[in-house]
Amino acid sequence: MRFDLFPGALLCSLVLLSPRAFAQTPDLGPNVSIFSPSTPSATMQAAIDSVYAAQHHSEFGPQRNAFLFLPGDYNLDVPIGFYTQVAGLGATPDATHISGNVHVDAAFRNDNATTTFWRSAINFSVTPTDGTMQWAVSQAVSLRRMHILGNLVLHQKHGWASGGWMSDTLVDGNVDSGTQQQWISRNSDWKSWTGANWNMVFVGVPHPPAGDWPVPPYTKVALTPVVREMPYLEVDSANHWSIQVPVLRRNTSGVTWNAATPAPSRTIPFSDIYIAHPDHDTAATLNAQLAHGKNLLLTPGIYELTEPLRVTHPHTVVLGLGFATLHPTHGNAALTTADADGIILAGLLIDAGEQLSPVLVQIGPTGSHAHHARNPISLHDIFFRVGGAGIGRAGINLEINSNDTLVDHTWIWRADHGQGVGWDKNLSRNGLVVNGKDVTIYGLFVEHHQQFQVLWNGDRGRTYFYQSEIPYDPPTQAVYSSAPSTDGWASYKVADSVTHHEAWGLGVYSVFTYPNVFLSHAIEVPLAPHVRFHDMITVCLLSNGGIRHIIDNTGDPTVCAPPRRVDPKLTLFPTPSTATR
Repeated sequence: MRFDLFPGALLCSLVLLSPRAFAQTPDLGPNVSIFSPSTPSATMQAAIDSVYAAQHHSEFGPQRNAFLFLPGDYNLDVPIGFYTQVAGLGATPDATHISGNVHVDAAFRNDNATTTFWRSAINFSVTPTDGTMQWAVSQAVSLRRMHILGNLVLHQKHGWASGGWMSDTLVDGNVDSGTQQQWISRNSDWKSWTGANWNMVFVGVPHPPAGDWPVPPYTKVALTPVVREMPYLEVDSANHWSIQVPVLRRNTSGVTWNAATPAPSRTIPFSDIYIAHPDHDTAATLNAQLAHGKNLLLTPGIYELTEPLRVTHPHTVVLGLGFATLHPTHGNAALTTADADGIILAGLLIDAGEQLSPVLVQIGPTGSHAHHARNPISLHDIFFRVGGAGIGRAGINLEINSNDTLVDHTWIWRADHGQGVGWDKNLSRNGLVVNGKDVTIYGLFVEHHQQFQVLWNGDRGRTYFYQSEIPYDPPTQAVYSSAPSTDGWASYKVADSVTHHEAWGLGVYSVFTYPNVFLSHAIEVPLAPHVRFHDMITVCLLSNGGIRHIIDNTGDPTVCAPPRRVDPKLTLFPTPSTATR
C-alpha cells in the first residue's frame, strides 16, 4: 500500500480493492494528523511540536487536535498538551508502536500537575527511551487500551497531581503513583505498583498492590461487574476505516486485548458514519444525520449548538476526536438521548453556554422506564465544564433517567479558576442527577457545584471511585445551607427513598476561600441495610472552615489549621453501631 503525504501531515490514500470498490482515507479535517510509518520522522515531529507549542499552556484555548498513527513502528518525542488526543489505529495496542518519549508534563510551575487536564492516549504501545514514561496528570485525562513496555510514573518529580484514569492498559514494569492524590485503575495490569496518598481504587486488576484501606489507602474490587470498553478507530491492511465497539462484559479482570482470544467487538464501517466538521456542521445538519440512523464522528473543534443533538436510534455511536466540544448557545441542552438500547457517547467535552441550560446532557427523557441490562447506554470520557473559558451556566450537568446506564469516566466541573468564575457568575446547581435504576459508574469526578454535587434518586446504583472538591467560593454560610440545621450541601446525596445503593473509594475535599463556612456531611444517605459505603476520606485544604462528618453524623471532623491537619477516614458505613439504631 502506498501513502502520499499532503500538507498538514494528513495522509490520503486510494487503494484498489475490487473493480467496484475503493478504500479511501476519510477527510477528518485540518485538526487531525494521520501518520504512517513511511511518513518522514522530521515531518511528523514538526507537526507534533507545532501543536504542542500551541497547546502546552492553552488551558482554556479554542484549539483541538488529534494525532492518529497507522499500524507500524515510529521513533518520536510525543508531548501531549491540552485538548490533544494521541491514538493508534491498529487492531491491538501492539500494532502501533512508538519508541521514544510519549509524555504528559505538569502544566503549572514547580512540577505541579493539578491543572493538567483534557488529554488522552489510546490503543498503542510505547517503549520509553529511558525506560520510564511520565504521565503527570489530573482530571479529564485518560490512558486507555495502552501497552507500556517499561515503567510508568503518574507525577512529575513528585510535584502534586490530582487524579486520573487508567483502563484496559498493561504496564510491563512498575507504576509509581507518587504524589498523585487519588487514582482509579480499571481492568489494567502491571508488574508492580508503588505509591499511595488519599484514595487509590483498583477494579478488575489482577495484581493490585499489597495492603488495604485505610493504611495504605487502597480500595480493591476483584472483578468489574459490568463494563463496555470505549469505542476506538481501526484501519485494516486494505485501508478500510471503522469504529470498533467492544462488547459488553461481566465479572472481568485484566485487559481485553492480549489474551489468546481477545474480547470481540462490533464493527461500524465508515459508510455508516457521518464525519462532522465544526467549521460547517450545525445542530440541524447533525440531527438530520442522526435521524437517518447515522453514527457521528465529531472531528476536533468547538460545535456551537442552537439546539441539542438528539440521539434517537438504538445502537448509535457518537464519538469525538481530540476533545470535540459541544457548546450550547441558547439555553438548550447540548445532547439528549432516547430511552433506547446500546447508545454510546464517547470522547466529548460539554462546555456550558452563557445562557442557563436547565440540563446539559440528558440520558433518556424524564420518566424513562425501559430496562437495558442486556445492552445498556454507555458514556465514556464525557467531560463537563461550567465557566473557565468564559461565563457558563447550567442547572444540571448530567441527568441520567435511563435504567442500567454505564458511565466509564467523567469529570463534571464547575470551574474554580479562569474567566467568568464567581459565585454569581458560573452558576451550576448539580453536577450529576441519577433517576434511573441499576446505574453503574466507574471514575466519578464531580466538583464545585453550588448544591449537591451528586444527587442519586434511582435504586440499586453503584459507584466505583468518587473524587469531589466542594465549592471553593460560598461567600457566607447563609447562602450555603441545605436546611436550617445543615451546613452546606452534601457532596454525594442518596435520596431517602433509595433502598439499595453501594459505593467504593470516595474522597471529598473542602477548599473554602471565605472564613466560617462549613459542610455538615460530606455524604448523606438513608440508613438502610442495603445502602453501603466502603472506604471514605475527607480532607480540608487551606485553613478555612472544614467538614464536620464523613457520612451522615458518622466520621470525625477534618482539621484544617496548623499545627496538624487531620484527614479522617472511614472503612465501612453503616458501622455495627449505626446499623442497630
